Amino acid sequence: MSRTRSALRSLLPDPGPTRALTLSTLVRTTGRGLFFTGSALYFTSPSVGLSGPQVGLGLTIAALVGLFAGVPSGRLADVIGPRGVTIVFLLVDAVALCGYTLVRDFTVFVLVACAYSFFESGSNASNQALIAGSVEPERRVRTRAYLRSVTNLGWSLGAVLCGVALAYGTREAYLALIFGAAACYAVGALLNLRVPSVPPAPKVSSGPVWIVLRDRPYIVLTLLNAVLCMCYTLLTLALPIWIRDQTSAPPAVYAILTLINTVAVLLFQVVASRGSATVAGAARAQRNSGVLLLACCVLFAFSAGQGLTPWIAIAFLVAGTMVHVGGELLQAAGSWGLSFELAPQHAQGQYQGMYGTGYQLAQVVTPVMSTLLLSGWGWPGWIVFGAAFLLAGLAVPVAARWAERTRPAEPVPAAA
Repeated sequence: MSRTRSALRSLLPDPGPTRALTLSTLVRTTGRGLFFTGSALYFTSPSVGLSGPQVGLGLTIAALVGLFAGVPSGRLADVIGPRGVTIVFLLVDAVALCGYTLVRDFTVFVLVACAYSFFESGSNASNQALIAGSVEPERRVRTRAYLRSVTNLGWSLGAVLCGVALAYGTREAYLALIFGAAACYAVGALLNLRVPSVPPAPKVSSGPVWIVLRDRPYIVLTLLNAVLCMCYTLLTLALPIWIRDQTSAPPAVYAILTLINTVAVLLFQVVASRGSATVAGAARAQRNSGVLLLACCVLFAFSAGQGLTPWIAIAFLVAGTMVHVGGELLQAAGSWGLSFELAPQHAQGQYQGMYGTGYQLAQVVTPVMSTLLLSGWGWPGWIVFGAAFLLAGLAVPVAARWAERTRPAEPVPAAA
């Protein structure tokens, strides 16, 4: 019995700031899952009247706007404190979600989507700075791993709740879905009040303000991480289309693959993050991630082999998904260790904003690349993606050592 209780306690987040951050994340990501699971159907419903291409174009424009929010929002968090910035940005995002109820044409849709994307990106940067400032350095990666597991749980809960609205399919049901998601954002924002307030970073006596823009090794690591982050959109966007158009497996098998991914991240992200709290350990995790992502791409390519029975194709897809999960877990763990450990303490906000921009860049670029490579080339497209993952992973340790060698000493705070 004592062993069982000990095992259960090990699955809980650490008490204090980590537990408060976890609760806030769970509520907020439930709202994200609630809205985004049914958003495409809502936007293309008769009550809104947008076409599929319009939705895709609008979301791409919004994602590009979001690219420019991370660094200035992180800088704002450094100057006035990350907790307040995070709360305000999340509350504004709740309002932006409500703005989707007013959409009747493409122009309004783009404006609302851009507002949502900008403040979502900004809140992510300030929230990372809040983690850096409220959690002990040796626990940051572990905390971030908990939050990612909880994010998957929240998305799953939101998706289940969204199914109720989709079963009705009326405008009223969609509006209830949107307002429910906005309420989750607002409650999640306010739950951050349970996190201890982090004071603004002290002003420094000299040196540039936007130091991350001059930190070439860190920018290189951001871009390498962006390449590895393409694995997420490949799984969520490219793989279901690949299964339908290029393999003999039934499209419904994608639901099983999604379940495998979700459960694995929920159960194993914390375990996979062990050893990634140092720069060397984090770089090693991302290197290994590149190797695993190459292997998963090869397995996905094999799923379209000539004359394969549906069961063999399914076997390749399941194997590829399981290997993908390993690469995804290590990519995430390595990204947290590198982004936290290589950022100066007085500029965690702008550094986290820069590093998060790599993930957003991947979300913008991957749909286009997957269309060109996978839809246009077929299975060789997977090999190209796999080679990119491998090269990026192998380059991370080199770039990380460069970054360690060039870390400047922490600046002296300016006199009051």
